[in-house]
Amino acid sequence: MEKEIKMKKSDQSAMFVLTTLFFMWGFITVLNDILIPYLKEVFALSFFQANLVQFAFFGAYFIGSVIYFLLSVTTGDPIAKIGYKNGIIIGLALSALACLLFYPAANTFHSFGVFLGALFLLGLGFTILQIAANPYVAILGSPETASSRLNLSQAFNSLGTTLAPVLGGYFIFEIFLTSNTVGASAVKIPYLILAFVLILLMVLIFFAKLPKFTSEEVIEKNAGALKFPNLTYGIFAIFFYVGAEVAIGSNLVAYIGQPEILGIKASEASSYLAYYWGGAMIGRFLGAISLSSFKVLKKYITMFLMAVLTFILIYFITYYRTGLKFEQVWYYIIFIILNYFVFILGRSVPSKTLALFSFFAVALLVTAVFTEGQVSLWCMLSIGLFNSIMWSNIFTLAIAGLGKHTSQGSSLLVMMILGGALLPPLQGLFADYYGIQLSFLVPVLSYVYLAFYGLKGYKPKTTSIS
Repeated sequence: MEKEIKMKKSDQSAMFVLTTLFFMWGFITVLNDILIPYLKEVFALSFFQANLVQFAFFGAYFIGSVIYFLLSVTTGDPIAKIGYKNGIIIGLALSALACLLFYPAANTFHSFGVFLGALFLLGLGFTILQIAANPYVAILGSPETASSRLNLSQAFNSLGTTLAPVLGGYFIFEIFLTSNTVGASAVKIPYLILAFVLILLMVLIFFAKLPKFTSEEVIEKNAGALKFPNLTYGIFAIFFYVGAEVAIGSNLVAYIGQPEILGIKASEASSYLAYYWGGAMIGRFLGAISLSSFKVLKKYITMFLMAVLTFILIYFITYYRTGLKFEQVWYYIIFIILNYFVFILGRSVPSKTLALFSFFAVALLVTAVFTEGQVSLWCMLSIGLFNSIMWSNIFTLAIAGLGKHTSQGSSLLVMMILGGALLPPLQGLFADYYGIQLSFLVPVLSYVYLAFYGLKGYKPKTTSIS
């Protein structure tokens, strides 16, 4: 019989602060999906050029993580020296500064290149946040429930990604673009507000009493994390997961606008993004419960209730904002039920659940590419449900057993968020030549690799660990 493990009060307070952080960076990250069609129109860009938004943002993850890794090899792990809390504060400061730069990018320079520069700095800030916050959540309690805690934090990240397309599309496309601003200037006020919120969050974390984690071991100047095969395979798993998720989200507005799908304008299509990113929220809440230490019956009942409540939340957000009626979205319930039963098949085993979700993502993606209308639409949007637990499960499987090399391993994993920089422009290039719908075949190979990692690649080889 499973025993429930309760967190200490100090750990619970830290989790509350961190979930707020996860929410904010999820919200801001998915605003890129609104910026892509918006800047494409303002600056008359091709699909390839518009997807450079993601190249600048996620390319910063790669460059920032490479710098971090080189510092850890030559001078010792930076996070181990300054602490998780200080790392988070530095990341928030850079992110707030980047959001402030959207004002001169729109108002003074009116330049796509300056926008890309601001997005690059924003990506650097988020790099530090990812390196510090993800392993911090993983070690903030029992190792057995690390995946559950990361899924919970990622669920609030997904709440941000669910709200961002709806609110971002509303403010950028309708309020500021159609009122007293024109062109690129419509984005400056939303990003000033985001900068203010990030500064408030930075102050909150500065004064918060977060638990400190220290190690008795000497901080080594080497690449010791690479000795672990579960990490080396996990590095590529993160690359393909992030690349696939971002590539799909980045091109959904253009895909939905096709006559073969819905044939609607960008401001209306952006509301459907809430179901793609909202699916990740549903799945992550279910994953947090599924991988928790709850007793079996309590676990599945709680999962069912959470699925119902989160669907209702997404429905009312989109209905209030755009008037999407139940008869337009009820198809989504079929895929939520499917997702629920695949969780049961996974039997709360992170690796097995990852493999199963990858297989279903491939099936949904291929179906969406070769069908039209509502079938194609909801197969595509429902991939978000199966993306849900991938980051958390890959991350915890990859850093399992790393010990003093955990932060270095985390930097290597965050480095491979590079996938979000490379796969969207690649898909954009395919879209320019073969059409937007066929371009969604690009992420298929990503999910094939993720299935491999969940079946075999995650396994550590004890002979490689000294």
